[in-house]
Amino acid sequence: MEYETIQFELSEGVARIVLNRPEAANAINGPMARELLDAALRCDADPAVRAVLITGTGRTFCAGGDLRDFATRGGDTPRYLKELTTYFHGAVSRFARCGKPVVAGVNGVAAGAGFSLALSCDLAIAARSARFTMAYTRAGLTPDGSSTYFLPRVVGMRRALELTLTNRMLSAEEAEHWGIVNRVVDDDQLDVEATKLATELAQGATLALGRSKELLRAGWNESLETQMENETQTIAASAATADYREGSAAFLEKRPPRFSGR
Repeated sequence: MEYETIQFELSEGVARIVLNRPEAANAINGPMARELLDAALRCDADPAVRAVLITGTGRTFCAGGDLRDFATRGGDTPRYLKELTTYFHGAVSRFARCGKPVVAGVNGVAAGAGFSLALSCDLAIAARSARFTMAYTRAGLTPDGSSTYFLPRVVGMRRALELTLTNRMLSAEEAEHWGIVNRVVDDDQLDVEATKLATELAQGATLALGRSKELLRAGWNESLETQMENETQTIAASAATADYREGSAAFLEKRPPRFSGR
């Protein structure tokens, strides 16, 4: 599939996905939603992809849904939004469920669906100039893109309600304090640091990383005993992998491991 609204590059095991509609502050329209889903499916299926980095071009990560585009739809907007969210939610779900770590490099404002996308990633690094806002209710809309699932789990219900009902703008430092991002770096270091993190993850034990991600997400909804049984089954399955044999040998031989992702 030829991409028009995103850029896709695979290098050293890292799939780099860049939201690329700078003339619209990287806002999500129908074509971008479809292309994000295609890229997510591609990352999920390709064993050469061992980590994913999502960022934006220009000075904005993603301004959310493209309200200018929505306005041209008139009375067809409700149907159009159902179509758009079908693709966008499919992309978010596939990134969350895929067995590879997904890193957000938030290079500027993350608003609305852009905030949702950043929240849904496994790890996030933000530029010091980045800003975060839900923004939906300011336009008379309700949240989408998984934010009502992830936001309360990350920041707690009170803060999730505050962000959603007041559209408060968070600085990068506040987002770090609230647990929305893992780390804040100077603007000119964002690409370097986000790429470094994604590359380190791509060199890790891919199956173990993906299974750990799956366990942690599933643990929100399981009982203690069920989750511990899931842990038992997963660690036993992991012990049958080439990555385990390599990791164990490297530990005993006191050398860096060379994982193959198998």
